[in-house]
Amino acid sequence: MVRISDEDLVKILLENARKPYIEIARILGVTEAAVRKRVKKLEEKGVIRRYTVDVNPKKLGYAVQVFLGLDVTPEHYVRIMNQLKGKREVLELYSTSGDHMFIAECWFRSDEEFARFIEEIEKTEGVTRVCPAIVLERLK
Repeated sequence: MVRISDEDLVKILLENARKPYIEIARILGVTEAAVRKRVKKLEEKGVIRRYTVDVNPKKLGYAVQVFLGLDVTPEHYVRIMNQLKGKREVLELYSTSGDHMFIAECWFRSDEEFARFIEEIEKTEGVTRVCPAIVLERLK
């Protein structure tokens, strides 16, 4: 009996979450039913939390894609986190250790929109540092 590796299955779904189970089964050398059962188990265990799409921001009219490192004072952490969660420009927000307390992926239609956003964030009470890294090219 062939055993499906959770990691192998997840890697296939990360490449294309819409790949038919029959194709996944063929790649892994198992039945479609085995793939279906394993995916359901991974969903139930919370390994697979949601399905999404891979979007090219430039094709949607977003000229600037940025990863923003933010540091804040501890007493303002929750308020600023909630404020960032509510911003339409912030697509992903992570609480991190290391260089920054937050890392945010943001998309902007223009350099001017980006500059206004940074200026607004820098003026926010409790924000101590804003470090933008503009994405030049996605490599993987």
